[in-house]
Amino acid sequence: MKITKTILLAVLLCLSANSFAKENTRRGWQLDLERLGLNVTSTSVNHAKDYEDFADARLTADSQTTLQGALNFKADYFARRYLWSNGLLAEYGKSTIKQTDGTKMTTESVDRIIVDTAYTLRLWNIENFLGGFEAGPYLLAAYETEFNSTGDAPLKKVLRGEGGAKLFEGEYLKLLYVSGLFEEDFTYPQHSSKFGWAAGFEVNVPVREGVKAVFKGIWRDYLHESIKQKTDLDYSLELDARMEVLVWKNFSVAPFINYFTAQGKYVGPRGQNVYVGVSFSFSKLFKEAQPVVVE
Repeated sequence: MKITKTILLAVLLCLSANSFAKENTRRGWQLDLERLGLNVTSTSVNHAKDYEDFADARLTADSQTTLQGALNFKADYFARRYLWSNGLLAEYGKSTIKQTDGTKMTTESVDRIIVDTAYTLRLWNIENFLGGFEAGPYLLAAYETEFNSTGDAPLKKVLRGEGGAKLFEGEYLKLLYVSGLFEEDFTYPQHSSKFGWAAGFEVNVPVREGVKAVFKGIWRDYLHESIKQKTDLDYSLELDARMEVLVWKNFSVAPFINYFTAQGKYVGPRGQNVYVGVSFSFSKLFKEAQPVVVE
């Protein structure tokens, strides 16, 4: 009931903004390589032992210094009344630690692949408020997996669906959403259906020419699952803050901090993972959606 009220409130807020609305003008495909990067990070992990069976390397990593690769590509189609978004996110980090006794241990600090597609109605184009943004209801489908399985756990395979309200494509407010959440977990032989709600945001703040601060966050709260498993999560939260500095053409350097935490339903302490480091990345807008004249 609380989820339904939250989603309805978000939709009503979109409707109440109708008096500020003007028709959007962007049309066509936009192909954007947001980030092809190499991260140099220092990782601090709490209670990794309690989460060793969970299929998420961010909860089971050792405290270490490591290198990570990241790819984030988006292909969006802007129509008059809708936005069709498609994305690919791939992150992988691996370290070999040589211990004092001479033995070596290989661990992963992050390992995930997410492919998603979303359909969003472009119902309102709000101008002169918080830098402007668009608003409307949306539906999303995503598939999340890994390059390698984590420890003795099987390879993570999760089909995810969302439906709710979204503010998007603003000058500063790039994304703000709240939605119902459905996941079909194929990680284990007995498939589990999970229900809950999710919320997220992305805000870009220009500091000066060639420098911007980027803040992102994702919250997921799991309320029910069809099959109880020891790796079920109660909730998870990921926060990311970075200062992107354009150093030459499409190349940037970004000091960043990433915080991930999750509470297992059948595990006592809460797992945490903190990345602090510097990202060296390449980005390129291959094709940009073009404005059209609205009569």
